[in-house]
Amino acid sequence: MPREKGRKLIAQNKKALHEYHIGTTYEAGLVLTGTEVKSLRNGRCSLVDAFATVDDGEVWLRQANIPEYAFGTWTNHAAKRNRKLLLHRREIDKIEREISNSGRTLVPLKVYFNDGYAKVEIAVATGKKDWDKRDTIRERDLNRDMQRDLAERQRRGR
Repeated sequence: MPREKGRKLIAQNKKALHEYHIGTTYEAGLVLTGTEVKSLRNGRCSLVDAFATVDDGEVWLRQANIPEYAFGTWTNHAAKRNRKLLLHRREIDKIEREISNSGRTLVPLKVYFNDGYAKVEIAVATGKKDWDKRDTIRERDLNRDMQRDLAERQRRGR
């Protein structure tokens, strides 16, 4: 079977975009078992409570839920096990320096296949305050209203 080309999105962490100011983003490979890959290919993954940490010079994805593969046998994986992320040493060092600043954390944004390889997009993020979240919601609603008005004007003009 030929290798698939392009990018196929599996899961997106929309909650992270609401809860954090997103800083620098990185693309990392995932160390997975066979049944985890099959479960991802079926589009089953959740990043809702997931986060990443740097331990002993290695980056780990924690609390990401990849459900067990339905047709797996005794070799099935644990759904919320810790998964190692593959990054270059200089990227890990840079992430470690950025996270050492107080109030910053490492948050997974997306899980996807890029040319057949499972990847995760992680970001160094800073938590938002309540008023920041309200400003984001207000701005999103204003943009939606502007787009709606513009579309209606274009429809009336024809």
